[in-house]
Amino acid sequence: MYLNCHSYYSLRYGTFSEIELLELAKSNNISCLALTDINNTSACLNFIKQAEKQKIKPLVGIDFRNGAKQQFVGIAKNNTGFHELNSLLSQHLENKKPVANKAPELQNAFIIYPFENVLEYEITSFNTNEFIGVSVEELRKLPFSKLKTLTDKLVIQQPVTIRNKKDFNAHRLLRAIDNNCLLSKLSNTEECRPTEKMYSKENLLQAFSNFPHIIENTQSLMDQCQIHFGFETERSSQNLKIYKNSLEADFEYLQELCRQGLPNRYKNPNKKVYERLNRELETIKTLNFVSFFLINHDIISYAKSQGYFHVGRGSGANSIVAYIIGITDVDPIELDLYFERFINPFRASPPDFDIDFSWKDREDVTNYIFKRFKNTALLATYNTFKFKAVVRELGKVFGLPKEEIDKLSKGKSTNTSLDEMGKLVLKYGGLIQGFPNYLSVHSAGILILEAPIHNYSATFLPPKGFPTVQFDMMIAEEAGIFKFDILGQRGLAKIKDALEIIAENQPEAPAIDIHDVERFKNDKNINKLLKSGGAIGAYYVESPAMRGLMIKLQTQDYLGLVAASSIVRPGVSGSGMKDEFIKRHRFPEQRKKAHPILLEIMPETYGVMVYQEDVLKVANQFADLSLGEADVLRRGMSGKYRSKEEFLAVEQKFTSNCRKKGYTDHLIFEVWDQIKSFAGYAFAKGHSASYAVESYQSLFLKCYYPIEFMVAVLNNGGGFYSTEHYLHEAKMQGAQIKLPCINNSDHPNRVKGKDIYLGLGYLKNLETWVVQRILNERQIHGNFLSLENFIDRIQISIEQLSILIRIGCFQFTNKSKTELLWQAIFKLQAGKTQNKQPKLFQTKHKHFQLPELPVNTIENAYDEMELLGFPLGGYFELIDEVMEQDICAKNMDRHVNKEVVIYGNLVTTRYNTTSQGKRMRLSTFVDKHGSYFDAVHFTETAYNYPINGLGVYKCLGTITEKFGFCSMIISKSRKVKIKANPRAM
Repeated sequence: MYLNCHSYYSLRYGTFSEIELLELAKSNNISCLALTDINNTSACLNFIKQAEKQKIKPLVGIDFRNGAKQQFVGIAKNNTGFHELNSLLSQHLENKKPVANKAPELQNAFIIYPFENVLEYEITSFNTNEFIGVSVEELRKLPFSKLKTLTDKLVIQQPVTIRNKKDFNAHRLLRAIDNNCLLSKLSNTEECRPTEKMYSKENLLQAFSNFPHIIENTQSLMDQCQIHFGFETERSSQNLKIYKNSLEADFEYLQELCRQGLPNRYKNPNKKVYERLNRELETIKTLNFVSFFLINHDIISYAKSQGYFHVGRGSGANSIVAYIIGITDVDPIELDLYFERFINPFRASPPDFDIDFSWKDREDVTNYIFKRFKNTALLATYNTFKFKAVVRELGKVFGLPKEEIDKLSKGKSTNTSLDEMGKLVLKYGGLIQGFPNYLSVHSAGILILEAPIHNYSATFLPPKGFPTVQFDMMIAEEAGIFKFDILGQRGLAKIKDALEIIAENQPEAPAIDIHDVERFKNDKNINKLLKSGGAIGAYYVESPAMRGLMIKLQTQDYLGLVAASSIVRPGVSGSGMKDEFIKRHRFPEQRKKAHPILLEIMPETYGVMVYQEDVLKVANQFADLSLGEADVLRRGMSGKYRSKEEFLAVEQKFTSNCRKKGYTDHLIFEVWDQIKSFAGYAFAKGHSASYAVESYQSLFLKCYYPIEFMVAVLNNGGGFYSTEHYLHEAKMQGAQIKLPCINNSDHPNRVKGKDIYLGLGYLKNLETWVVQRILNERQIHGNFLSLENFIDRIQISIEQLSILIRIGCFQFTNKSKTELLWQAIFKLQAGKTQNKQPKLFQTKHKHFQLPELPVNTIENAYDEMELLGFPLGGYFELIDEVMEQDICAKNMDRHVNKEVVIYGNLVTTRYNTTSQGKRMRLSTFVDKHGSYFDAVHFTETAYNYPINGLGVYKCLGTITEKFGFCSMIISKSRKVKIKANPRAM
């Protein structure tokens, strides 16, 4: 009898979840109800799924509103009606159109107009599917209204938004947050009525007992509604099923692609290759995943036609079909990758392909997908209210001062120290925390479906400009809607840009085949970079953790890098198996510690589980599970249950089979704990291998074209480190760093020979249009000859010109910055109105004789810190004390277990949480010679000796060594004072 129920997906309006709504219905003996969220369909699929479990008949619809003003409620008669309602809402959301007073004609949906609206808008004619809704509160008005005669059009419309007074208070707070106003200023028109609650079935019927025709009309309407989607055992893929014109044609095309691609991947394919290929093709066909492969191939083919680089990763990299047709670049035969990690008969979802493109190319690829395939949309994600954010919002709603809000948001206040208002903020902050706040876009997910998108959801247009559904990945997969993952990353852009910069800066250099990864893998110089930790700038291997691991492992080949990519993940590291792997890798005698059975199963990793595939191997060969059952185990360990019961059955079988084989419980549970500790974190081996391919491409460029590569890194937003540090690395590779120059700099950085001219885009507060005007003028009419020539050609304010002068853009004039600034003021007649018309004739400039106005290096450094964010010469040149009794980073190995002093320029620092839940700090520095050293600040040190921004720190600590890698445990540190700005003295 409830046709207008809200969940908290009525964003910043509703107060409980769709599951709580069903529980409320159950407790009130309601066997059928409609979920009608306000301009939103996020909860509809899960509501249908959960209602069927609760033995409640689900109806779904939409509460169409303009702001808080209800226009009408639409309820789907069937799945077609749901499509009609979604299409209608999408028109309003995508075009930002207000909802009309009267609904358009819909064939498969009921429309209910609120009682008050019918009177207000004087609606007198109704279609067959249109009704007038009357709430319990409005019943008292009905006998005195002309609408009482429309007996066949009246239905019960008792809205459900709240359950109790606490919900109502939370609702009002949400409305105040939405309206960005004080709670005391919230208009009644923005709120629901306090009576928008659910009555028991008996009480509701009792309320309408004097109007039996209303009850009958409502029941009739509900009886005519039936909606269904397949979930769990009834689930089937809703993705595009046919790529060409039939299943047969699709499979023939996939086979043809494999025939064409095979010679490119395998010059002399052996029996193993053919057996693997045929088995994969048969499985792909049986599980109806052919179109999924063809669609991914289509996307990759378009990208290649545009010259875009890509990386195909995820478990899809385990497939020889994907490798042969060019979706991935990882050979599953070479790496012994399990196909069953990728597809198996137990897996109803399609393969997991993550396709990376350059961040510059991704939008065009996405645009192509939307044009190429008919039923396409982006996947949504829900941004929820986080505790700190909601406490801040509530503090503003209650009108608390900023200081009080700051205190409350830290979450450290006790009840005894709070006043009543503070207690209310924390009370309702805890209640609202976790509520969906607004809809956003999934980082990668694109849906390509067989049926229209609006069969499942309404769509909205986020800033990206592509239609986006209103549900997230979790319910999508449960309904058989599987995403394609199209991602953007900067590593590929760095590679592509580096090639272009090399071609421009070294036109005589030999042509580079960046896809010749086999050659890179065997290059001793490239591998030397890996094992020495010299991979700064190279995608995925430049972080302190990875560089340290490379040194510990002495990684100097492709397989070693693949292993390291997974070992560095939290699961392997947290299980203690990372150190065990390093020991067994570096010291062969340590391999004897491995259990013989595990060593036999995983000889390549010395009996240590490193990859997700190792879970499959151990479950299959150690516990005699089928590979399909083993994948159920792996997914369950990752928290990705398709069915928890199915997982528990496999878990029991694991233990039972091991006991039958005579293993001790100690061994069984030791292995089980290893699986459990990292199965949810470790990479698939193919995923690690895909990253390793890209890393080798970056390492080739870093090794042989380091300056051009570092410029490409800088021009694509850097990576793990700061701009300042990448410039330091470029200097270490032989580059000369030049300040921005109006004749040599572009918006990004530019390289000429070994000179890197910093981009004008780095200059803080320099307006973009000024940069564009300078570059356009220079391109058309050539270099600037002097300050006067620049002023004649560029319309610019004294404030903007002073930025260019202070940073050194006019160094080519051989005049001091102070002299140039004085001249600029004279010549621009600062403070007077400037004529913005271009000058027809060149102005004759007056020349003034100025006294010598020198500028020292300290002043220059302060200008650079203000305008660039860092001093170009580094902080070591600015420190105002003598460095004494310190050692260099390269000599740390001579001082193991000794307390020493090292002066370090901070590169990066971050907090980490210990196993006891305490905070510690991990930092990376470079010493006065530019060499790296890593440092650990344990809890007490991190608290007593904080890191306060970039600069040089005097670090006192003990040198430790592990597997040949030295680091410092800091006991004391302080930031070294730098010389004062002469202008401020």
